[in-house]
Amino acid sequence: MKKTPRPEIPRKTIYRLSVYLRCLQRLKSNAIRTVSSEALAKAAGVKSTQLRKDLTYFGQFGTRGLGYDVEQLAKMISDLLGTNSLQPVILIGVGSLGTALLAYRGFEQEGFEIVAAFDIDPKRPRNRKLTQPVLPMEKLADFARDRTVKMAILSVPASVAQEVANQLVEAGIAGILNFAPLVLSVPEDVVVNNVNLAIELENLSYFIQN
Repeated sequence: MKKTPRPEIPRKTIYRLSVYLRCLQRLKSNAIRTVSSEALAKAAGVKSTQLRKDLTYFGQFGTRGLGYDVEQLAKMISDLLGTNSLQPVILIGVGSLGTALLAYRGFEQEGFEIVAAFDIDPKRPRNRKLTQPVLPMEKLADFARDRTVKMAILSVPASVAQEVANQLVEAGIAGILNFAPLVLSVPEDVVVNNVNLAIELENLSYFIQN
């Protein structure tokens, strides 16, 4: 049976869909069953015209005068984003940042489970007890293939980030969340999202100048 091809959706739209999903989840937790495009757009911090344009990727739905069914729309976005079941993720580099990310319990509530971590020195003492196994780098490729892991978090120093990224690509990883302050060179079919905390702080610094 052939899989239905997914629509080509711009990256910025995918980001906004993630924001809409979190807004919808808050509405569900407050037992709100329907929401207007104006109310959902305001909660997400976008214009209602932008929200309606983003939701056209799902076809025509919603009831005029009543708005969107919260549960139905949340499920449609979850299905599209692939977060309707726990997605396995691996983390590379268990230093201070990696340890903090491993200890964060919020990922599972959002549909992601860090199933293992990898480090060049897996046995070194760390400042908190971890529930996930910390394995040597040599086991990365076999683990990723055996568990069909497609996503990885990269929290290694810049000096080794490209080398580790190459290993991840070889192991079949298709999506990398990169915390290393380095632009990674990867094949076109591998997606990298960069998280550079220093750049984000620099941006904030500009806006708070007197």
